[in-house]
Amino acid sequence: MTKALANRIALVTGASRGIGFATALALAKAGAHIVATARTQGGLEELDDEIRKLGGSATLVPLNLTDSDGIARLGAGLHERYGKLDILVGNAGVLGPASPIGHIELKAFNDVMAVNVSANFQLIRCMEPLLRQSDAGRAVFITSGAANKATAYVSPYAASKAALETLARAWAQETANTPLRVNLFNPGPIRTRMRATLMPGEDPATLDTPEQVAEFIVPMCAPGWTDTGKFYDYKTRSLMSFRAPA
Repeated sequence: MTKALANRIALVTGASRGIGFATALALAKAGAHIVATARTQGGLEELDDEIRKLGGSATLVPLNLTDSDGIARLGAGLHERYGKLDILVGNAGVLGPASPIGHIELKAFNDVMAVNVSANFQLIRCMEPLLRQSDAGRAVFITSGAANKATAYVSPYAASKAALETLARAWAQETANTPLRVNLFNPGPIRTRMRATLMPGEDPATLDTPEQVAEFIVPMCAPGWTDTGKFYDYKTRSLMSFRAPA
């Protein structure tokens, strides 16, 4: 039986753990070749082992996404090797400081924006030409409810996710008349290291796992997915449109 994502190339950022790891594995299970990026070599090697157990294949790219030139080189390498990119999952992100705004240093704020916003901006710039070479390019960016709630004490993170959402939505509008589909995915509270850092007293057993979340991201990466500029909320299992304030 032919797998749903056979012969498709999927780039997943932040793939060494958590939602990125689980999504890369789920995409590989569906037949995609995974191009996995992360700062942690060991985590990438663990992912490769798991993908091989499924009979899949992966290309491991140790990369700090603040390295804009490195992202550009990755794009050039994908062009040379495959001539296209079918799937982009922009998952990599950092929480940053959890403090009142007045206690946060400018460098710490800029560090969060560099990973959560600027890196995705560079990914869009460098990967759009490759995604347009696909017959059904799909991009999914992982966001957070903190973006619209303006959650207190994590202002850099909340601001960065709000910026990411606007960036992705603008890109979706720019590409609306092409085969490329661009969407956002909000996982909500999930059993990840980031969540444990923010909520150390929370019982992780009360939270869904990254593997459960990944099963809902995979369909958004498939050729049959036709919506663009939308927001999938995992907690309510609903696909939403953005609406201007009343």
